[in-house]
Amino acid sequence: MDIETLLDWYRQMVLIRRFEERSDELYQLEGKIKGFLHLYIGQEAIAVGTIAARKEGDHVITAYRDHGHALAVGIPAAEVMAELMGKATGVVGGRGGSMHLASKKRTFWGGYGIVGAHISLGVGMALTEQYKGSDNVCLCYFGDGATNIGYFHESLNMAAVWDLPIVFICENNKYGMGTSIERASAAHKMIDKAKAYKIPGKQVDGMDILAVYEATQKAIAACRKGKGPQFLEMMTYRYEGHSIGDRTRYRPEGELDIWRDEKDPIATLQNHLLEEHSVKESLLISIDKAVIDEVDKAVEFSDESLPPVLDTLFNHIYPSNAEAD
Repeated sequence: MDIETLLDWYRQMVLIRRFEERSDELYQLEGKIKGFLHLYIGQEAIAVGTIAARKEGDHVITAYRDHGHALAVGIPAAEVMAELMGKATGVVGGRGGSMHLASKKRTFWGGYGIVGAHISLGVGMALTEQYKGSDNVCLCYFGDGATNIGYFHESLNMAAVWDLPIVFICENNKYGMGTSIERASAAHKMIDKAKAYKIPGKQVDGMDILAVYEATQKAIAACRKGKGPQFLEMMTYRYEGHSIGDRTRYRPEGELDIWRDEKDPIATLQNHLLEEHSVKESLLISIDKAVIDEVDKAVEFSDESLPPVLDTLFNHIYPSNAEAD
C-alpha cells in the first residue's frame, strides 16, 4: 500500500475521532445537538477501510451509527456537523439529524433508525444493479444486534436465492445496546448465521484497517464476478455507550481499557506508519492539528448557519397537500 493512501486513511480516521469527540461536547456540554446521538469512536477503521475498497457507483447503506460512514464517503465535515445541529446547510437540509445522513451524489443512502430494516433496502439496491446488468455492488452495514431481527434473515435468504451483488458488513462491537452477544444470540459467531444461507463469511480484525481493506476488496471482487452475496464480520469495539445516555455499566471492568490501550485502530495504523514506513511523528501531529482545525471550522460554520425556514416544512413530501384536501 502506497504511503499517500495510508496517510489519507490515517487522516480520515482521525477526522472521524475528533468529529465524534466534538459532537459529544456539543451534545452534553453545550446543548447544540439534540435528539439521538450514537458515537462511532473505536470503529473508525471499518468505515474508512471498507469504503476505500469501493468504486464510484457502489452503494453504501448503514444504520443509525452513521457519522463515520458519512465522512468516509466524502461528505464535508461542515455539512455533517450542520445536519447534527439541525441547520439548513446540513447535508439533508437539517431534516435528518444524526441518524439520517445521506448523499445521492455519493450513492450513500444514509443511516436508518429502525434496527435491521435497512438491510432489506440494501438487498433491493443490489437487485436493481443486477437487473440493470451493471457491476456495481452494495455495502450494507449493521451491528451484531441486528442479526437477531427478521429483516436480517429474510434479506440474507433472498440475496442468496438471487445471487445478488451485496457485501453484508456486520460491525460486531460485542453489544446490542447493553446486551452482550452471549446473552442474546444462540450463535456467537455472526458468520455462522451467514453460512445458514450458504453465504461465504469471514471474520476480520475490525481494528486493523489493512485487514479491513483487504477483506472488503476480495468480497467486492467476488460480487463483481457474479459469485453472489458475501458476509464480513468485523470484530470491533465501541468505546462510548450505545447512545449518548448510556453509561456502559454492563461492561466487565477493564474490558474497555484492553481494547482502547492495546487495539486502538488509529494507534495501530500510526505504529505501522512509524515503524514500517519511517514516517516522522511530526507529520502525524500536523495531520492531527489540521483535522482539529477542520472540525473547529465545521462547528463555526454550523453555528453561523440558520435552521430550515418554516415555510419549507412540507418540501420534499411526495403527496400534494392540495390534492389531499
